[in-house]
This record gives sequence, structure tokens and C-alpha cells, in this order.
Amino acid sequence: MKIKRYQVDAFTNTLFAGNPAAVCVVDEPLADSLMQAIAAENNLAETAFVWGSGGEYEICWFTPVCEVDLCGHATLASAHALMAGEGVGEDVIRFNSRQRGSLIVTKRNTFYELDFPRTGFARQSVDESLAKCVSQSPVEFWSAGEDSLLVYSDSDAVAQLRVDCGRLADLKYRALMVTSAGQDCDFVSRFFAPSLGINEDAVTGSAHTVLAPFWSERLNKKKMAARQLSKRGGELTCEVVEDRVLIGGEAVTYSTGTIQISTPSPD
Repeated sequence: MKIKRYQVDAFTNTLFAGNPAAVCVVDEPLADSLMQAIAAENNLAETAFVWGSGGEYEICWFTPVCEVDLCGHATLASAHALMAGEGVGEDVIRFNSRQRGSLIVTKRNTFYELDFPRTGFARQSVDESLAKCVSQSPVEFWSAGEDSLLVYSDSDAVAQLRVDCGRLADLKYRALMVTSAGQDCDFVSRFFAPSLGINEDAVTGSAHTVLAPFWSERLNKKKMAARQLSKRGGELTCEVVEDRVLIGGEAVTYSTGTIQISTPSPD
């Protein structure tokens, strides 16, 4: 079996920045165990698997250790791989996911715009066990589904924050988002998910289904510019439209290749 594989840097217009994702274009769905093995071999934050034709594809995403229900940067990377690499002539692609329904990606000049469902959030009391995982106490604690959201006073605090990922992995949270208002953008963030095999994610599109509505309420703005302050860094545009969030970014192809899976010979 031969599988076409792309590696794409998402949410950036230059190589060696943004968040790298592998995109495997397959003719039909693979066994989950095989997709998990390929994702572990790729050893990137996410590997997306897509199959379909024209402007409609099925999609699923795997980290090196598990399947996830939504991934922004690997969805953007998949649209880029299909449009720029596979010659799909559509400017709009519908991805049908297993758990999050239909996800639309629209090409707008050099940008790809993800249309994702927004995620709710709620204020929570101080979590002392979570506070012990970070080097500086936040000013607010919030929750968003299975994730925790910590708010800091400024972007320097977010950039300089140290997180004990070993301790964090033992807590009940799927992931940790940290955020503050930005200096030369509307807001900044970082994202940690050691329980998913990702100590710190470079740029997390799906986190902005929480962050964009959160900051939209605080800033009284619908359209915002965001930056993720990981080592690689990334730039995103966000727009809140009722119960959806439009998340935009650019992408560049790092490599293309073929995965070759040997099948046992019949006895």
C-alpha cells in the first residue's frame, strides 16, 4: 500500500514556523490501528487522514498517542495539501469529521479560513492542583469543556510562563490554555496537552473556538488578530459569527512523499 503524505507548516507564511502537520491522502478509510501507527511514526503533533473527491472529504486526526475530535492546524494543512498539492480546483472544501460534523474551509487569496463551531466556557474557582503546574499564578481560572483556561495580566507573563507538563498530565484536564490581551495584536495564547502526547502545541486552531469568543466579549470586537507564543509561533485571524468561529491563516508545504506499507504475503 502506498499513501501520499504531505508535511505542511500551518498558520504561517514561512517554513520552519507555525505548526507542522502531516496530511495523508488515502483512497478509502484505513483501520484506526494503522492510522494511529502512522501518526506515531510521523511523531508530529497531528496527522490528518483525508479521503474523498471534488469539494467534499472525510477527515480524522491522530496525535502520536490518540485520536482527537477536532484539530484546526491539521484541517488547514489538509485544505492546503488538497488545493496546492493534489490539484483540487475548488475554493471551498467541506470536511466531514467523525465527532464535530461538517467543517468548511474557504480559500481567500493566500489565506485559508476555517469555519468551526464555537466552544463554551465558564468561570471556575481557583484550582490549587492546577496552580501548582504553572510558574506564575493566573488572575482568573476558566473551564472550556475538558480543557482549562488561565488568564494572565499581560503577554509577557504568557510568554515567560513555565508549565510542569508531568504534573499537568496527571490532572483531570485534557489540555491547558493560557492567554492574555496582546500588545500588537488583540490576544495571545499558549496551549499544553501532555495527556494527548503534546507538551506544548505550536499553534492550536481549535483552541481559538474558545479563545475568540472569550476575547470577543471582553474586547467587544467580532474580528480579531491573534498570536500563539510558542517557540515556533503563529499568526491567526478570528471572527465570531453567532455560534461559529472563522479562523484564518496561511500555510506552506515543507515536504511531499510516499508512505509504503508492506502487506504480508498470503501463505
